[in-house]
Amino acid sequence: MEPIRVVLADDHTLLRQGLRKILELDPQFQVLDEAGDGQGAINLVRHLKPDVVLMDIHMPGVDGVEATRVLKRERPQTGVIILTAHEEEDHIIHLIEAGVDGYLLKDVSPETLYGAIVTVARGGSVLNPAIVQKALGKGRPGVTHPADELTEREKEVLRLIAQGATNAVIAGSLFISEKTVKNHITNIFRKLQVKDRTQAALYAIKNRLVKL
Repeated sequence: MEPIRVVLADDHTLLRQGLRKILELDPQFQVLDEAGDGQGAINLVRHLKPDVVLMDIHMPGVDGVEATRVLKRERPQTGVIILTAHEEEDHIIHLIEAGVDGYLLKDVSPETLYGAIVTVARGGSVLNPAIVQKALGKGRPGVTHPADELTEREKEVLRLIAQGATNAVIAGSLFISEKTVKNHITNIFRKLQVKDRTQAALYAIKNRLVKL
């Protein structure tokens, strides 16, 4: 089985070195390179085409939010996980709109970090519902879409998406084919007017379709 290819982006050299050592303890991960700023991360992804990028928010020049926006536009198949020292609610909505796949605090355990990388590399998402709801509680207005536009099966699929489940896991949980799952997801995106799984998960959390 090929290792998951990872790029690290943080302006603190010691933190990048620590992350590299943690990831290199597990043979399922391969750290391709490191960057000290957002533009460096963008350049590395363009050249190396990794599976996942672990990135800080606050970096000189291009920050993590803008870098995420560029990366998800240019190479949506590369997962982006934000690692930050604090719960920065003001940035979460911007990150979700940019298409971020995961949001973790830097004090997570290695096991949690490993699991998040694997989930995102498989096409899932890792967003802490409590953090997202706190950010939404700040009252940034946006367009909402009534949940009753979705069928019951589509709501079941949406709940699983919000929990970070991959298409294969959703198919197994609901006893349907992956092709059927993809059809449901296409309908969900169209009805909710969202462009990716992360935004769909945000909708589910915002409308309390998943339990926190």
